[in-house]
Amino acid sequence: MPLRTLTAPARAQIRRWVISAFPRDPSLGLTYDEPLGDPGLFGPESVTWKIHADFPGMLSGGLCALMLQTLHPLALAGVWDHSNFRTDLVGRLRRTTAFVAGTTYAARAPAEALIAKVRKIHGQVRGTATDGRVYSADDPALLTWVHVTEAYGFLEGYRRYSHAQLPLQAVDQYYDETRRVAEALGACNVPASQSEVLDFFRDKQAELEFSERSRIVLDILTRIRLPVPAAGVTRNLFLGAGAVLLPDWARILLRESAIQRAQARIAATTLWSIAPLFRAALDDGIAARACRRLGLAPDFLYRWP
Repeated sequence: MPLRTLTAPARAQIRRWVISAFPRDPSLGLTYDEPLGDPGLFGPESVTWKIHADFPGMLSGGLCALMLQTLHPLALAGVWDHSNFRTDLVGRLRRTTAFVAGTTYAARAPAEALIAKVRKIHGQVRGTATDGRVYSADDPALLTWVHVTEAYGFLEGYRRYSHAQLPLQAVDQYYDETRRVAEALGACNVPASQSEVLDFFRDKQAELEFSERSRIVLDILTRIRLPVPAAGVTRNLFLGAGAVLLPDWARILLRESAIQRAQARIAATTLWSIAPLFRAALDDGIAARACRRLGLAPDFLYRWP
């Protein structure tokens, strides 16, 4: 109790930070509190519910995934030609966050409706890359690339910052569970285990490159300002913590300098130190609401067998 009292101001500040940075969008029609007993697409017994409940791991992991995605020319072309990332990168991050939260914790009907909505949007995104290749956002191979980078980032973020001892079998289970959403979006040959993910990355490296477009997108990312206090410090903290999660081959391809690597290690250490405050501050968040929909105490999310 004395510790909880001492940390109350910090927890309140973190709660305000998260809500202002990632406000809930009622227009999406996502249901987290009802209908009672509806487990959604995964349910509380899933590894996915536990992994996605860890905010520091999810945000740093999402930024790690975004860095990886800049290395795929066709995936980047779709973002470059059809996204307003130059002027609203915050909005893009919020939409991705809402999709992951909705497909993870919402009741089944609204989660499936969200997937259908995104599929419709993907069907309108197509064009020609700078090398003359035709691309489309509903290309099964591109959907698989985007999914794997995100699943990898979220899982590694949890491993690094959650302070939890993740059972070894839970790693493969997570990849196997989350491919359901990727396949519902139209992805194919989606890796279902850690070894398959590592093989996937190894096979993909020949297709990847650090282009001028990659550099520009990353430069915009390093200047993003969430509508929160100390926006620059917060951005650098999570970006550095996300960079640490990158596979070694990606950090080389992204041309990280020795200074950038050192800064990333400091950021990772800092985020690990304050990560427990996020859990305490977000005890009534989306994941907690989903637990109560199933009649479970939210601390269920933080216990492993």
